[in-house]
This record gives sequence, C-alpha cells and structure tokens, in this order.
Amino acid sequence: MKLTVVGGGSTYTPELIDGFARLRDTLPVEELVLVDPDTERLALVGGLAARIFARQGHPGRIVTTSGLDAGVDGADAVLLQLRVGGQAARERDETWPLECGCVGQETTGAGGLAKALRTVPVVLDIAERVRRTNPDAWIIDFTNPVGIVTRALLRAGHKAVGLCNVAIGLQRKFAALLETDPGEIHLDHIGLNHLTWETGVRLGGPEGEDVLPRLLAEHGETVAADLRLPRPLLERLGVVPSYYLRYYYAHDEVVSELRTKPSRAAEVAEMERRLLTMYGDPQLDTKPELLAKRGGAFYSEAAVDLAASLLGGGGSPYQVVNTLNRGTLPFLPDDAVIEVQAAVGPKGAAPLPVAPVDPLYAGLMANVTAYEDLALAAALRGGRERVFRALLAHPLVGQYEYAERLTDSLLAHNREHLAWA
Repeated sequence: MKLTVVGGGSTYTPELIDGFARLRDTLPVEELVLVDPDTERLALVGGLAARIFARQGHPGRIVTTSGLDAGVDGADAVLLQLRVGGQAARERDETWPLECGCVGQETTGAGGLAKALRTVPVVLDIAERVRRTNPDAWIIDFTNPVGIVTRALLRAGHKAVGLCNVAIGLQRKFAALLETDPGEIHLDHIGLNHLTWETGVRLGGPEGEDVLPRLLAEHGETVAADLRLPRPLLERLGVVPSYYLRYYYAHDEVVSELRTKPSRAAEVAEMERRLLTMYGDPQLDTKPELLAKRGGAFYSEAAVDLAASLLGGGGSPYQVVNTLNRGTLPFLPDDAVIEVQAAVGPKGAAPLPVAPVDPLYAGLMANVTAYEDLALAAALRGGRERVFRALLAHPLVGQYEYAERLTDSLLAHNREHLAWA
C-alpha cells in the first residue's frame, strides 16, 4: 500500500507518522511519500519520519520529493494538509478582520474566506493531477476550511472525504471523563465543519445509551472550561457545541481578547521554529512533546482509521467525516457538505440518519451553508462582488459597511495568491 501526504513538510507530519507506525496492523503502509515544495523543511521532517519508523520497527519506506506527479503516482490514497501562504498569510487572516471589530480566525469569518480563496484553486489543481496519474486514489482532505475545500473536490467529481480532528478530540475527552474506552463512545455529531454540536454521547454505538445528560451533570464544569463557555449555557442547550461556536456565541468577548494578545499564528510560527530545530537532531526518533501544543491532536488516529476504511483494511465502521448531505439534513441542499457520523467503506462515506435538528442549530447551519455557497463561487470564479456577497452573508460579518471594508482588506492582503485580483 502506498500513501502520499501533500504538505509533507508540515510540522504536523510527525504526528501522522507516529500514528502510521503505531497502527500499522490497521493500515499496513509499505511506502509513505511526503511531498512538499519546501525542500529544506521536507528534509528535516522526512529524516525524523524515517527515524520514527525505524524506532517502532515499521518495515515501510519513507520517500520525500518536491515533485507532485511522481509523489502521487500509484498512491492508494492522497492526504492533503497544505497551507497556501504559510503562517504569514495566517497571521494576516487573524489580524485585519479585527480592524472592523470582527473575529480574526483562520477558518471562519473573513479570515476563513481569505484562506478558502487562496486554497481551493490550488487543491483542485492537485486533485486533477492526482486523477490524471491515478484516478482510483482516494483524496483525504485535512486542509482548512475543510467543508468548503471538500465541497469543491466533490463538485469536481473527485473521490474525496473531508477530515477534522474536533470530533475525535471530544470523543477522547468524554471517554476520559466517563472512565471508559474511547472506542465505546459514539457521538451524535451534527453540523458543518467547525460548526458542530454533540447532541448525544452514546455508549457502545449508534443505538447505545445516551449518557450526555450524565456527562453534563457530573462534568459540566470541566467541559465548559475546555470550551471557554459558561456551564449554565451548556445546561440550557443540553448539547456540547464545538469550541468554534464560541466565535458565534461570545463574538464580542472573543474580539476583545484577540485585540489584546499575540495572534495564534505568531504563537504557532514560533513553535514551528522550535520544532524544526528539534526535527534536525539526528538523535530524535519520537515526536516531541511540544508537538501536542501545535494543534491537530489525534489527527493521526483519525486519518489512519479513515484511510483503512476507504482502502478496505478494516477501520472503525462509523466515523465522523465531511461528506455530501444527500438529504441527511433536509433543511440543507443535497450537495452541501456536512460533518456527521457516517458508515465508511471502500465506496466512500454514507451519513447515518440524524434525528430532527433543533431550529436553534439548523438556522445557523443554513446561514453558514449559504455563505459557503457564495465563498465557493468566489474561490472558483473570482471577482470583488462575489467576495463582498460572501462576506455579507457570513453571520460573523453581516453588515454591509463591514463587508465593504473587509473586501478591500482581503484583496489587499491576498493579491499575490489570487490570479484574478
């Protein structure tokens, strides 16, 4: 089995490599190719990857290359984890929206739109080259904004599934609080990427006992603290929102915080400098503890599980993924990309049935789905007016004066990445 990671020079990659090494019985990779245009980073990450495999006795071969076509040739699955513009672009995404009093964040709001505009054309070009070289390969997208990027891939007819680590992170936290094995926790997970709610926490599978009320009663303070939301709010809602919902439920509070501290991008950039120095140590043959603070916790386990199921290797029967709605949430278009529990196998992901959704959540999902429609149109076709319409539609922007100013800022900060601008 051959797997290719596009964006293999990312500091995330050793987390992925560690998962491949530990879970080799689930996903027996014979060749793992890391593709990245930054040959210096790639050499550091690739060297550590080879040492991790060797330490854990993995017989697979690590290959590094800057050539995309050669890297994806013959791959059974291609994982996308790229960041167009790097941390410098992320830094801008997180700062210029604050000038209008709007959240500055890399995957949602105005900053998320900027990332989508930079990213979608690049990902589609990569996917077309994968299809020419190996039309049977699965594409697993971890590149943000996952929902919009996955929708672009699926609309273009690619064999693609989107992946996020929010659900698996909550599964692991809930399992620890309930003192049970993570495999026993099944989440009733509904929404869009980075806009999700856990409406049930079941023991043993989709039909298991719902222990969410007990979880909130016994551990509500801990859960609320992790989400940085008030416990009374969780008790009133009776669900667990993802931490991204704080941008909506406490928008002004978040903006005030962001204006008074260094950006997350600046923190990550410094962390990456330290990690790359560590990766260059020829004695290092395990992922460093600092990597846990980089983000992407449990990404490797989710990626291995998904790839194993898509390639027929026996991953978990149900997984939270990003895939086409196809009537699962009847208030959204069939071609919307939703993030829900799905049965995953060699034919792809089939969403499990979902109970009727409270209008409190359905309304926000419908609003953000409309924004994603407009964002994808702007990413595919360009044009200032399309950017403005997407921003005006986003619930974190919404006012026409803000949308005008943010459109000008977005274009000013991203012209080098937008061919049409």
